[in-house]
Amino acid sequence: MARKRVTAVVEELARPIVEGEGLELVDVEYVKEGANWFLRVFIDRPEGGVDIDDCSRVSERLSDRLDEVDPIPNSYFLEVSSPGVERPLKNIDALRRAVGQTVSVTTYEPIDGRRAFQGVLTGVDEDELLVKDGDITWNIPYRAVASARTVFLP
Repeated sequence: MARKRVTAVVEELARPIVEGEGLELVDVEYVKEGANWFLRVFIDRPEGGVDIDDCSRVSERLSDRLDEVDPIPNSYFLEVSSPGVERPLKNIDALRRAVGQTVSVTTYEPIDGRRAFQGVLTGVDEDELLVKDGDITWNIPYRAVASARTVFLP
């Protein structure tokens, strides 16, 4: 099964489990590192912060569900964790919650000759993101966003 298909199926299986715990599904990754495959599920609490007990409960329930459905033909390691301080912003809702934070955005196509932007996310709507970098505000079409994440500044 292709990686994108695996992540889509796992997202569908994980979402009700995660939301049933009052948590948010942030991201799912299915990656090969060396000889091993890893299925990583990142969760968070909408008001911020998950603990080891949250991760453990979701991991146990999701592991049982994955055993029932068996959507992944090969062996893998399941990891459930917080996305950390530099979290991916995968959808409009996540981007809206990140307004006021420093973000890093890459685009599929260049905008004024650039594909990488970093600055304070000052606005989000269905059409574009506004990223302020010093005196410049970049209007980045939402359809052009390849990836976005928060940036930790000590």
